[in-house]
Amino acid sequence: MDETYASLPTSHLLGSVPAVVSENKKTTNYEVPEANLEIFPPADGGARGRGYQALGNVNGGDEQQAANGWKGVFNVSSYTQYFNVDTDIVLERIKSSLNPLVGNFFRKIEANPDLYGLLWISTTLVIVLASLGNCATYLIRKRNDSSTSWSFDVNFLKLAACALYGYALLVPAAFYFLLHYLGSSANLVRFWCMWGYSLFIFIPSSILLLIPVEFVRWIIIILTGVASASFVSLNIKSSIEANDLIIVVVAAFLLQVALALFIKIWFFP
Repeated sequence: MDETYASLPTSHLLGSVPAVVSENKKTTNYEVPEANLEIFPPADGGARGRGYQALGNVNGGDEQQAANGWKGVFNVSSYTQYFNVDTDIVLERIKSSLNPLVGNFFRKIEANPDLYGLLWISTTLVIVLASLGNCATYLIRKRNDSSTSWSFDVNFLKLAACALYGYALLVPAAFYFLLHYLGSSANLVRFWCMWGYSLFIFIPSSILLLIPVEFVRWIIIILTGVASASFVSLNIKSSIEANDLIIVVVAAFLLQVALALFIKIWFFP
């Protein structure tokens, strides 16, 4: 081997790559260039010098901004938080709606109001009213005329859908804006949640309305309407601060009773 190569110092070498030796201190200094991850192609025509987009700004900031701004209304992910419930939570809230005198429903849903109950209960009630309403009509006609044949009236389904979805969405929104106008605090999602669960009691009562005794039917629907109306009005009363807004509580009670009468007259005549 050539003597010039044999005399080279080898104690500071790492593998086969010579390390950087400081000329002043004669010490070995291993330097690793700072990593700077960037994404190609350029997303900004040169605002950062070369126009690359930083890795930390991919989608995350835009999605968060869209969810918090007006665009969040049209973003499905904005509503996932209102469906974050399991079977136990839904059953517990249904039990509370059947017994309005036990506890404050708004206090129970304060941390996690849901729209699952509103959607599921309203849809179930629409199907129940349409199917059982046709059955009740058929039984009445069959009793008067034995030659009557079964036929499904699709108008029952359209009427039930328009009435229940409209009631469950528009009435809570109307009370929300009314209370804000009168200077009382209110939460629209909690109102939707509470009104949705208030409709559950009409599902089992609709089955009982198949009893072919008119007097019994009226007793069932009146008790059902009063129970549902009491649940709604007592919870609204607990959510308003001013005592002079008792007219709002009475209006909520009467509207719920009116819904019960509508169900009896139109679907179980």
